[in-house]
Order: sequence, then C-alpha cells, then structure tokens
Amino acid sequence: MKLTAIIPSFRVPFLVLAPVCIFLGASISYAEQGVIDYAVLAIAVLGGISAHIAVNTINEYQDYVSGLDLKTIRTPFSGGSGLLSQQPRLLPWVKNAAIVTTLLTFLIGVYFVTLYGRAVITLVPMGLLGLAIIIGYTKWINKWPIICLVAPGLCFGLLMVAGTQVILSGHFSTTPWLIGLIPFFLINNLLLLNQYPDIDADKSIGRNHFPIAFGIKASNAIFAIFALCATLLLGFFISQKLLPIMSALAFIPQALAFAALYGAIKFKEDIGKHPKYLAYNVSCALLTPLTIATTVFIN
Repeated sequence: MKLTAIIPSFRVPFLVLAPVCIFLGASISYAEQGVIDYAVLAIAVLGGISAHIAVNTINEYQDYVSGLDLKTIRTPFSGGSGLLSQQPRLLPWVKNAAIVTTLLTFLIGVYFVTLYGRAVITLVPMGLLGLAIIIGYTKWINKWPIICLVAPGLCFGLLMVAGTQVILSGHFSTTPWLIGLIPFFLINNLLLLNQYPDIDADKSIGRNHFPIAFGIKASNAIFAIFALCATLLLGFFISQKLLPIMSALAFIPQALAFAALYGAIKFKEDIGKHPKYLAYNVSCALLTPLTIATTVFIN
C-alpha cells in the first residue's frame, strides 16, 4: 500500500520534537492555571505533528525534484530519508502527503482561532508565520542564511511553545516567549549542525544557508554562542524563579551541546562521518526542553 510506503518520508523518529515543544507550552499553561484541557492539548499535538510532517515531506519532494537527493551523503541525522531516490514512483504520493498535512495544519489553526475568537487574536500572525516557514523553508528560506539560521527555532521553540500556552489558557503571556528562547537556540543549533555534511551538495543546487554563506568557523562560533545563551538563560530563569529549582536538572542534557560543539570544531564538514556528535546535538535539543517541561509540570 503506497500510503504506508511513504511513511519514511515523514522521518518519524524526529517527529518527537513537536510534542516536546508543545509539552513545554502546556506545562507553562498548567503552572499558570492549574488545569489543562486535554482534548485541546491533543488537537494541538496533532497540529504540531502535522506541521512537522508537512515540513519533512515538502523537503523530501523538493530535494528529489531539484536533484539534491542524488548528491547528498546521508547520515542518520541529515540528508533526508532517501526514499524517493530509491522509489521515485512514490513522488506523487509524497507530494499529496505534503499538501494534506499542510492543509490539516492550517485547518487546525483556523479551528483554534474560531474557538477562541478575539481572545487569542495573536494566534493569527503566529499561525501565518508558522505556515510561511513550513511552505517556504526548503525552496526559499534556505537561500537566506540569517533567516534560515533562526527559522527552525522560531517555529518550534517559540511559536509552538507560545501558541500552545495561548490555546490552552485563552490569553497571551510573556512567560512562554521567554522560556521558549531556550529551545529556540537549541533547535537552531540542531538544524545548523545537520547542514555541515550537506554543504557541497546544497551549494550545487543554489542553497545559501549559514555554513555555505559564512563558513564552518563562523558557524561553529554561532553554535557556541547559541549553546551558551541557552545555558545562561536556563540559569537566569531559575535564579529569577521563572523556572523551578528542579529545572536545574536540564543542565545535564544541556551539556551535550558542548560535546557536539567539540565534534563540530574537530571534524568540521566531516562531522557526518562521526554521527555520535550529531546524536549529542539531537539529544540536547530534545531532552533539555523535555526536562524543563517535566519539572515545570510537576513543580
């Protein structure tokens, strides 16, 4: 059945990122209100996963059409699934999956705006910005190095976290935007490091993301700055009681960012040949916000 055949294009192992960010937003809302509407939360999770699948399938489709798939050296964490280079007959199915999940994401956003009306009018620009990133990331945003650098963290680390808080509480709060800065920096680093193995292939089709435009040395510096910012913000928010003392546990997975940085400095664009450093980066981007969310929820 072709529907099951295209599941690798969803990149299922990576879809956990959206629920983690949504859980962080939900935990903040719970800390503020003491209650959670789990039906609303379930719809939010569906929307987040749908948005992530949309990004991934659009990326799969456009990377194959552009010829990038045939030039990319894949790692467990970068270079796409390789599904279409092995089974090009599935191209229309992947395209349809991208259209359906993008439309589903849009309809869920419309539902929340309709449900809450003017009380959550901030959802409209947030939703439109998120949708623009979903549709434009692979084809257009990858040609603008600074925008490409911050788009992943903006979409997952800020819009998902803050958006979840809004739809669960029905009002705007600055807290999720502040705490969301931690996954913002880490998720930007997640995508940044995963671009290293693909520099030559990406350059050949006209992409101009940060490592292409400014080089590995500058990219490593940005990675270090982002990792340091996330670490300092975690400590600052704890000291200001915006996060509970228990959130200091997040320093443990956060340390993995610096292990990944060591690999980036040592191996540069060859880091894909040493995937444990990419794994450290992925683990940091997932486990740090997950730990924060858990400690906020149970505090």
